[in-house]
Amino acid sequence: MTTLEFPDLLRLIDERSQAFRAAIAAAPDLDAQVPTCPDWTLRDLARHIGMGRFAWGATVAAGPDATGKATPEGAPEMPQDRDELVAWLAAASQSLLDALADVDPDRRCWAPWTDSQSPSTCRAVARHQVQEIAVHTYDAQLTIGAPEPLPDDVALDGVDEFLVTCVATTFPWPHEPAVLDYVVGDHAWRMQFDGEGAAIERWPSDEHAGADLVGRASASDLVLSFYARVPIDRLTLEGDAAVLDRLIAWDPGA
Repeated sequence: MTTLEFPDLLRLIDERSQAFRAAIAAAPDLDAQVPTCPDWTLRDLARHIGMGRFAWGATVAAGPDATGKATPEGAPEMPQDRDELVAWLAAASQSLLDALADVDPDRRCWAPWTDSQSPSTCRAVARHQVQEIAVHTYDAQLTIGAPEPLPDDVALDGVDEFLVTCVATTFPWPHEPAVLDYVVGDHAWRMQFDGEGAAIERWPSDEHAGADLVGRASASDLVLSFYARVPIDRLTLEGDAAVLDRLIAWDPGA
């Protein structure tokens, strides 16, 4: 498996942003509750996506010395009119894309992950943005009754991105050491949990000796299960399912 190149990440941010706007444009009711974000309506979700992209564009532009997410100075307020809202969302995503296009991908950028295998770089921020927009696009599509699987390239990279950014940690695993393999077709990842934390590495898809649990799914179902958008029973599990239960319940650093 090859990690996506930076231009591909920008292309996918743009494509998923367009898909999100299409769902907003097609929604019968912007005040409909989002099933996978039950505290939000579609309008709330649009606000989150729009203001979030303005903020991340400002954060990238703030440079390597920024110590937190930037406040987007001069970002327009979210309009209520649907056509104006779609245009506002387009401007928000473009502000992020413009900021990313203007930097060295490997330049440092503030990021909320500080204890993971994912670096704090503009490339890593762009990679995570693909997933945030893709998952929220699924939320919007589900709300209007037209959910679609995540595109293959988005989802496969999303498995790797989630594991190295959101699971890998040096916080001690509070249980007996465990090994969990995730398999997607010809691709696999091994997670090893012990007193030194959780370490992730890519793994041969047909070698699972030593694994306490092997989970198999499509890349889309795996990513959506990571973000609690689809139930865990979308995965085929072989081995000790309690390992996955402990992982889901684990709150590193708590």
